[in-house]
Amino acid sequence: MLHILFTLSTLYMIKIGEATMYTITSSQFITDSQTISSNDSTFKFGFFSPINTTNRYVGIWYLNESDIVWVANREKPLQDSSGVVTISDDNTNLLVLDGQKHVMWSSNISNFKSNSNVTAHLENTGNLVLQDDNTGAIIWESFKHPSNAFLPSLIISNDQITGERINVTSWKTPSDPATGNFSGSVERLRVPEIFIWNETKPYWRSGPWNGQVFIGLPNNLLYIAYLDGFSVTREDSGSLVKITFAMPNSSYFGTIVVSSDGKIVYTAWMNRIQVGKHVVQQNKCDVYGICGPNGSCDFKNSPICTCLTGFEPKNVDEWNRQNWTNGCVRKASLQCERVKNNESALPGEEDGFLKLQTSKPPDFVEQSYITVDACRTQCLNNCSCTAYAFDAGIQCLTWSGNLIDIVRLSSEGIDLYIRLAYSELAIDSDGERNVTTAIVIAIVIVATIIVVSCAYFFWSKRSGKTHQENQSASLIGDVNQVKLEDLPLFEFKNISTATNNFDSTNKIGQGGFGSVYKGELPNGLEIAVKRLSRASGQGLEEFMNEVIVISKLQHRNLVRLLGCCIEGEEKMLIYEYMPNNSLDFYLFDPVKKKLLDWQKRLCIIEGISRGLLYLHRDSRLRIIHRDLKPSNILLDGELNPKISDFGMSRIFGGTENEGNTRRIVGTFGYMSPEYVMEGLFSEKSDVFSFGVLLLEIISGKKNTSFHNHDQALSLLGYAWKLWNEEEIISLIDPEICNPDYVDDILRCIHIGLLCVQEIAKERPTMATVVSMLNSEIVKFPRPCQPAFIQRQTGHKGESSTQQSHDSNSTNGVTITNLQGR
Repeated sequence: MLHILFTLSTLYMIKIGEATMYTITSSQFITDSQTISSNDSTFKFGFFSPINTTNRYVGIWYLNESDIVWVANREKPLQDSSGVVTISDDNTNLLVLDGQKHVMWSSNISNFKSNSNVTAHLENTGNLVLQDDNTGAIIWESFKHPSNAFLPSLIISNDQITGERINVTSWKTPSDPATGNFSGSVERLRVPEIFIWNETKPYWRSGPWNGQVFIGLPNNLLYIAYLDGFSVTREDSGSLVKITFAMPNSSYFGTIVVSSDGKIVYTAWMNRIQVGKHVVQQNKCDVYGICGPNGSCDFKNSPICTCLTGFEPKNVDEWNRQNWTNGCVRKASLQCERVKNNESALPGEEDGFLKLQTSKPPDFVEQSYITVDACRTQCLNNCSCTAYAFDAGIQCLTWSGNLIDIVRLSSEGIDLYIRLAYSELAIDSDGERNVTTAIVIAIVIVATIIVVSCAYFFWSKRSGKTHQENQSASLIGDVNQVKLEDLPLFEFKNISTATNNFDSTNKIGQGGFGSVYKGELPNGLEIAVKRLSRASGQGLEEFMNEVIVISKLQHRNLVRLLGCCIEGEEKMLIYEYMPNNSLDFYLFDPVKKKLLDWQKRLCIIEGISRGLLYLHRDSRLRIIHRDLKPSNILLDGELNPKISDFGMSRIFGGTENEGNTRRIVGTFGYMSPEYVMEGLFSEKSDVFSFGVLLLEIISGKKNTSFHNHDQALSLLGYAWKLWNEEEIISLIDPEICNPDYVDDILRCIHIGLLCVQEIAKERPTMATVVSMLNSEIVKFPRPCQPAFIQRQTGHKGESSTQQSHDSNSTNGVTITNLQGR
């Protein structure tokens, strides 16, 4: 029977010649010279030979055969070009056969019975699927059996209950796709990490997942060009962990490959052109535990391994020969150990902690949801606890016993607190007394304050005499400095041409500082031009602030600044154009809101949360937005959200947590109580605004114009009332109140109420919010009463403390009121 099918199909192939094939069926197979293609033609499935060999394999590649992403017959290569790929006689399995019809590979499905045919086809994701034609059910897929490549949408997983794992495994050599020594998997399921194994020994690890990043990746993999980020989900009470990653949009593609020598290689394409290849492991410090127990690796040092402060080499001779396998041991016993062993312990000489900054945390971490102070106390009270750390996303991390695989990083990482005996706490890593260091630092700080104060005094006196033209010259100088960050300066005549001389038909927004116009550059790129009004003297500071802030930011959920224009009195910002206007354009319109189903609204919520987290934690600058609201959330062609309008944003230094201002800017209804009342702003101010925005997205109602006929309640007050009466489901916009999604919506309402709590410290961080949205945190605290539960009356419900020039705005007015583009 198989021979007859082979003959018939061969004749069929002769007839179709070079026509593109998309499926393999019981009556249609492929030979060595043929392939099947995904619908978008990006992936091909067929026969290939690796470099330096004539052996033939069946696999999947992206664009061309040099980028193989999956191999079927890894262990049994074909020796010639006589192979075929076909459906088995029992209409169950996909097979690779050699010229003698020997099975070289099978999909190996044993528990499937069907009266219908099965078909194999290649999806646009690169997933080869075997499908039941009758039911449409997928009975086998290559994504469940990956080779050495991790692709977008492919899921790496580890199920502790069933023991099932989906891992990637390296090729044996670049010329041999057989299973190699190295494999990649997800481990440590309580606080998941990515591991690379050399057979059964750990070879590399990413550091724990904190809800947004893997702590400890050098030059964090999330920041590699064109990668949008990982997603880690935990199911079945954490016994099942899944990891996948995504690209910004369909124009991008990337692969993460475990190479035959155990390296992680990330390759990126844009518009089907390869634009980068990056190896994650850059130096010897990336080898797991290279410095042994209680050792620390820093590639900038020579030798790269040192013992942690308070520790010394276990074997000095080996250590001096740079054999660090045995690591380090503690110099002085901890007091808690002396007490436990009934040895002498002097009062006031308790154990303490020494901070090790920007470190990849050690392996075998334990995690608990408690505050940083409680975390320190918990570790100190547990004699077996040797270190602790605190991360906003996963909170308290502790370690017991030896500390394995600590790496010092130039950035990222975490601050690690190493437990030391009292006698070791007085000495830092250079052998100097900390009190001396503290005195030197104090002197430097005082001297710096004096110098800066004097400089500021003379500058203030001089700047008071400065004319407008000097201010403009300074502004241009600042922008020229920003230009060093590759921010283009556009010529006025080109922007004027692009906007048809700022024709009113191209006007798409009006704000407190001027107008926004749609334009098109000669290369066809659509732009949005924010033109500062010549009469607006108050906008210079905000203009410069926005240039400096947003020129240094790059994230898929932040609007992109393409450049600026400064000529004479003209000052303009040029942005990417957002075709779908702003969120308020849809959310508060009874007809347009129907376009925002729950899935789209959830995507918008998650996108805004990721953008804010980037501003607060992951960008080069730590930024507080201070004016988050629906009109400042722009939507691209696929309704993906982008945070805009950074004119009021503030940059925080590395140690700053809170700022103070006498000039309150923003929008009533979205500003936190501590900001409105005291001028205090912090990350928690943005969290409050996000909470208001989240509740607006779910209810479809504005906080600033909400009306409840029973009481003078704001949207926050109404939500709080329904929450306490256990009628919170009434808050949900009827357009999205689908029983299939109610649990997810209620979870988001709970998060929103946590974000708008009156006391700032009780609000979660954005890292925690992202973890909650991703279901990585499943047990939420009960929210306390929100701020501003009574509806504001009079002008406060309509405007901010800084009046806008746009009297026709439908949004809560702010000092800048950039409408959606």
